[in-house]
Amino acid sequence: MATRPRKIPQLSKALARQIWLRAQRLDAAEPFGAGPEATEAAVAHLGYVQIDTINVIERCHHHILYSRIPSYRRADLQQAQSVDKAVFEYWTHALSYAPAADIRYFLPAMKAHRAEPKRWSSVGGREEARKLLARIRKEGALTIRDIDTDVLVEKAHLWASKKPSKGLLERAFYDGELVISARSGMLKTYELMDRHFGWEKRPTPASERQVVAYKLDRALRAQGVVSLDSICHLDAPSKKEVAELIAARVKRRQLVPVTIEGASTSRHWAAPEALETAAPVSEELVHILSPFDPLIIQRKRLKLIFGYEHAFEAYLPKEKRVFGYFGLPVLAGDRIVAVADLKADRGQRKLLIRQWTWLEPAPSAALRQRIDEEMQRFERFQLG
Repeated sequence: MATRPRKIPQLSKALARQIWLRAQRLDAAEPFGAGPEATEAAVAHLGYVQIDTINVIERCHHHILYSRIPSYRRADLQQAQSVDKAVFEYWTHALSYAPAADIRYFLPAMKAHRAEPKRWSSVGGREEARKLLARIRKEGALTIRDIDTDVLVEKAHLWASKKPSKGLLERAFYDGELVISARSGMLKTYELMDRHFGWEKRPTPASERQVVAYKLDRALRAQGVVSLDSICHLDAPSKKEVAELIAARVKRRQLVPVTIEGASTSRHWAAPEALETAAPVSEELVHILSPFDPLIIQRKRLKLIFGYEHAFEAYLPKEKRVFGYFGLPVLAGDRIVAVADLKADRGQRKLLIRQWTWLEPAPSAALRQRIDEEMQRFERFQLG
């Protein structure tokens, strides 16, 4: 007799928010403690923290960590990267900080990058790269400003450099020959990877199967409830292998298929313990989030679970903006209640509110007060 297929449980949006916020550690005031160790722990838990060049307010890598570490200081990340060497920079869905303990899962991507047939076509010859690496090996780590032998060229696009050597440095970085050993704003210091980490022998690269499991486990830890799109954000080629691994774990009852209210046709999964440990989030907690925060960056998922559609409007003409040039979602408890378009006026030492948009029709006096208190703390962080 054929067994009847089990009914797939449906999660309310409220429960899905609780699970996701728990996974993101936005459900507690100080989930990682304080000091440089908290920075290392936060990056390890989230899996990666995106880096971005926009400097309207504090850059997003610092902002993301501040949202989870109330006492966070920029020097904590600098220590984690340059002194403790507990985090390193590489590409996830964007350039990000990742745990150095996980570097073996990135080594295959570096090897694949080295194998690209046109790897030097746009940045210079292999001989120029060899000379640059030899200089770093002899003289030590350097920045683009230390290279004064370039014949300057016209920029190919807004973010390009007039120095051809910048392309050589970046190519060697993505190849895994160089690592960014320090960062001051957007000025990067490049060092030989093996020397930076003090390796006599490199870690064994993860197998393809191990990389797939790593991506799935990272998403489960930081998202709670996952879909193929959320696991493979901007990484569609991985979906087939990830789907096969999910199916195997469902068969072993390590994962549970679920649906989310309002999206019955979208397939989601969670570990049983994630469903059991979810709890309401205190409305006392207020976070002013970066548009590049891992809670915000996946727009479709955000809209499904929070009912809020975030638009990054910095590149839109002024007349087409709804929330402003650099809108920051304001999270209160488990609700996104407002969007604040802020700018740090460092000369006047003020945090300017260029536009404020309430998403709730009648915010209470208590909510307004909690947000005002968080805004004052956020200003101190921006200008400190």
